[in-house]
Amino acid sequence: MSQTSTESNSFIEYLEGLASREERGALAALRRGLGNPPGTTVEMFRYVEPFLPERRRAEQEAAYYLVAALFALHPKSTRQGNFGNHMAAIRKEGDDDALERRFTVLLAAHPDDLPNYLRQAVGVLKSKECPIHWVQLLRDIQFWDLPDRRVQKAWARSFWGKSSQMSENQTN
Repeated sequence: MSQTSTESNSFIEYLEGLASREERGALAALRRGLGNPPGTTVEMFRYVEPFLPERRRAEQEAAYYLVAALFALHPKSTRQGNFGNHMAAIRKEGDDDALERRFTVLLAAHPDDLPNYLRQAVGVLKSKECPIHWVQLLRDIQFWDLPDRRVQKAWARSFWGKSSQMSENQTN
């Protein structure tokens, strides 16, 4: 496992520990980051900075702050799937067209707009009590702006791919 993977896992385990111990003050401090540019909410520093490597890319730092705020909004975790899988899991429960439009807008999001669209999508997952693979989301956000759009393609495959359609047909 790479150092980045180890750091990601440690950070998410730390956040899960805050949630399991019901440290409401810490989670409230992290939620204050919602709606603000990642890394600008001073109350979050004490919870996020210890997990960031000294030498880090701006995308990495922004991803850690964003995931910390989103986790505090919806601290339900899983270790399976990606964000496309999670959105597909709730697709049959509601208005498919609205969810699909929301997901399409998320996939097309510019990195500067990603925090807003993810906050909305996490809110939808929270309302359906759908857990999120936070380690995977943290990794994916860091690579959101790659020219090959591998993260967006992976999410799209998980949402619209054959395995997603097959599981839907089996439940109908």
